[in-house]
Amino acid sequence: MQAASRVRGGKRSGHNSAMCGRYTLYGSQSRHREHFGTAEDFDLAPRYNIAPSQSVPVVRQSSDGLRHFVMARWGLMPSWVNDPAELSHPINAKAETAAIKPMFRHAYRKSRVLVPADGFYEWKVIEGKKQPYLIRMRDESPFGMAGLLEHWQGPESEVLTFAVLTTEPNTLMADIHNRMPVIVKPEDYGRWLDPGLSDVAELQKLVGPYPERFMEAYPVNRRVNSPANDGPELIEPRDATI
Repeated sequence: MQAASRVRGGKRSGHNSAMCGRYTLYGSQSRHREHFGTAEDFDLAPRYNIAPSQSVPVVRQSSDGLRHFVMARWGLMPSWVNDPAELSHPINAKAETAAIKPMFRHAYRKSRVLVPADGFYEWKVIEGKKQPYLIRMRDESPFGMAGLLEHWQGPESEVLTFAVLTTEPNTLMADIHNRMPVIVKPEDYGRWLDPGLSDVAELQKLVGPYPERFMEAYPVNRRVNSPANDGPELIEPRDATI
């Protein structure tokens, strides 16, 4: 397979309308535990094509300051919903408006989490076809996407669900898509997770585009288009023109 060159930036073009809708989580348990400062590992096999409606680990901080991995379903369902079928379960929320939207404002102020990832996918239209790209850190380190967590009391048990915040793209992402997930800087994990911090002005300082100099992007196999496909071959570079 011919190695594809990494995207370093460029002008905006060929966006599709979706936002962050697939990501990966395959790094070692110990590396994620150390990176996020949790007391335990998460219970999930390596995943290369995580899709909405699936249950995955998120990082939550308790009132005593300890961080834990908890399993939550991707697709937000607010606690005030009586019937889950009454409305859609958004997988994303715009960072610019989440603090005031009824669907997200409670979680934005009171129930923020980090969504651990090793990379995420976005699609760019090339010669009429949607080409998936993997975006990750240049040093392949894990990172935390900003998430909003909600608790819904079902007939048998409590259900945890979440949405990923998105923001304007950095220079790297602007060539691929007009949005990107909010990636929280590691030095800001404590503030983002702090359940006692509800000042919107302070929180808004944490949700801008991540610096592109730490990131890279490259085209990958279109098999990632189907959530039924999963495996390390999905993150291998390929020529976007094939």
